Amino acid sequence: MSRFLIFFFFIFSVGFAQEKNLWNVLADVSFQQKKDKAGYSIETPVFGTALKKLQGQKILLKGYIIPLQELAGQSKFMLSSLPFNLCYFCGAAGPETVVEVESKEEIKFVTKQVQLEGILILNDKDPDHHIYILKSASQIR
Repeated sequence: MSRFLIFFFFIFSVGFAQEKNLWNVLADVSFQQKKDKAGYSIETPVFGTALKKLQGQKILLKGYIIPLQELAGQSKFMLSSLPFNLCYFCGAAGPETVVEVESKEEIKFVTKQVQLEGILILNDKDPDHHIYILKSASQIR
């Protein structure tokens, strides 16, 4: 009986200790061609069911800062699942591997992975912004 309890406790604690990789969930997107108001063909994201459940939810996401301006602190930047030299903007990955970030405070650029917390917005309407936006983000230290 005690072996069973130890085994159960181990399995239970390991399950909770593992962090869900949200980048895998963000990969649950496909794209379809649609016409915009002017008649131009554009690619529009179609989000998967698990991803739609995260719309407007507070999430934690680990990634690499991709600056949009100088390398000083900034409150608007991109967060990539991949290091800078392999990111979407270098042509090495797809749009599902980056998130547009709007943070509460300036976050200093670093080359190592950072963890952010914020509200996930799924964007399938505004072509001036990325398909994923992390609003009211803050860095978890």
